[in-house]
Amino acid sequence: MPVDTDTLRTLSTKPGVYLFKDAKEGVLYVGKAKALRSRVRSYFRREADLSAKNRELVRLIESVDTLVVGTEAEALILEANLIKEYRPRFNILMRDDKKYPYIKVTVREPFPRVYVTRRVVNDGARYFGPYTSVGPMRQALEVVKRLHTVRSCRYNLPKDKPDRPCLDYHIGRCKAPCVGLQSEADYRKMTDEILRILEGETEELRADVEVRMREASAALDFERAARMRDVLTGLDTLAKEQRVHRAQGGDLDIVGLARDGDLGAGVVLKVRSGLLLGRDAQRFAKIRDESEEDLLSSLVSRHYLGAGAAALVDLPRQVLLPHELEDRALLAEILTEGAGRQVTVAVPQRGDKLRLIELAEENARQVLEDRVAALTYAADRAEDALFSLQDELDLKVVPRLMVCFDISHLQGAETVGSAVVFENGEPRRAAYRHMRIKGDWGNDDFASMEEVVRRYFRRRRDEQKPLPDLAVIDGGKGQLSAATSALASLEIEDVAVIALAKREEEVFVPGSGEPILLDRRNRALHLLQRIRDEAHRFAVRYNRKLRSKRTIRSELGEIPGIGPQRQQVLLRRFGSVKGLRQATRDEIAHIPGFSEALASRILTYLGR
Repeated sequence: MPVDTDTLRTLSTKPGVYLFKDAKEGVLYVGKAKALRSRVRSYFRREADLSAKNRELVRLIESVDTLVVGTEAEALILEANLIKEYRPRFNILMRDDKKYPYIKVTVREPFPRVYVTRRVVNDGARYFGPYTSVGPMRQALEVVKRLHTVRSCRYNLPKDKPDRPCLDYHIGRCKAPCVGLQSEADYRKMTDEILRILEGETEELRADVEVRMREASAALDFERAARMRDVLTGLDTLAKEQRVHRAQGGDLDIVGLARDGDLGAGVVLKVRSGLLLGRDAQRFAKIRDESEEDLLSSLVSRHYLGAGAAALVDLPRQVLLPHELEDRALLAEILTEGAGRQVTVAVPQRGDKLRLIELAEENARQVLEDRVAALTYAADRAEDALFSLQDELDLKVVPRLMVCFDISHLQGAETVGSAVVFENGEPRRAAYRHMRIKGDWGNDDFASMEEVVRRYFRRRRDEQKPLPDLAVIDGGKGQLSAATSALASLEIEDVAVIALAKREEEVFVPGSGEPILLDRRNRALHLLQRIRDEAHRFAVRYNRKLRSKRTIRSELGEIPGIGPQRQQVLLRRFGSVKGLRQATRDEIAHIPGFSEALASRILTYLGR
């Protein structure tokens, strides 16, 4: 046994945390103790008293580190943080159930935003969730979008603001507070209504929407009446999905556990004012030898005490546990201090609260069996990709209007550029544009890209059309630099520009030498790939068309009697030299301006 008795004898008797390490100084296990010396020494007594897991742990231990703290509560918090940091192999392994998002309302901002996030921090914002399935979350957001015009941009208003409203203003999704078209007081009133909806207080709003629907119907505005009807359906669904049994106080966290062999799951249901607002779900692995108390201790430590724990943002008045926990009093003490008011931790034995524990355990079994239903729609997926793209690239506005540029040529000949437009994540083919490069740049893709970007944006500006929120450049640093130079020459500053390089799918942004590498499964990357591939396809098709015209003209130009005008006629009639070769003499001769003798001459020159 590498850890000698002298080392164990000199350990502190105070509360703290111990770390067992292997020969490579890797952390094997993190534990807490009321008295470090007695707790650590218990591992190195009779081997027969240890579980199989702990016998293997002791066999690998080479050294012990300890951290002395002032109280047992501090030891509990420190243990949770160190487990999250080191993820030791002998501690209970947990995996966040990341499928369930939150709705975040940034209430501390003068003009708050409402958006989906999977990361909860103690930043003063209001969080709703995590939602047990995607469906209710999307329904809640749809209600918000239909009734209110909350902004989706990331400007630090009112300090940081654009020169013009974005596309959201033009399509009626925002009233443009960024440029002073909506007051802060009016926006704050709207935000307060949104918070009430997300808290489940839908009765008053439902009555108001019913009045609007009847007024619209009386005015024969059936389209607006139909929108209000859909809003009513959304409000009913939201309230139905959220409401659960009312318990005393109605302000609870309810903990449930489920296990099956080596796997397990735990949930914390978040009930506020009698409404189920969401749940935090964790999955366990390799737990066959773990006790119920160990699982429960790991779950509540991770949820309430781990670094950046989401639950500390909105603590309840009472936490319900499925069974007794050694550190129950400590947990209550820590939560009370964090909330600034009394938080009790109880183990229900009967009545409504016991039934709530059964509800939490049913949820845990559902997580374990992985049968949570997810409601998704194509439009929602596009919306998700746009918000994800804004998040990944730290864009000021949601890139609802995007343009992508590509250059195509064959060894410097017939150089063309394409501009492909996506709106709300989908192609807008009527807005596609292609251009023949006017400059004599040859193989210089950088110069060609600068010309295409400059011409496209100059025309959009001159025609006073909305500028894209995001310009995507097919290429790397060089193409990106050319594009930014073009925009600078036009004094256009509020269009975000990025480049997407094909080989490693690296995303380059201005001012950074290091690329952004998005996960290959990320919807944001998939959207960038789609628009990039579409721009490439559109450019290549135009390049091939020009080369085909040049080829047929060069070949036909050698035939006596076939000038430019007759070449155009043959090109329109047969499409290509190959099509012309396959034509009969009579088909050519019957074209106005052609004769049988000229048809024979053409076919002879083409090898027929």
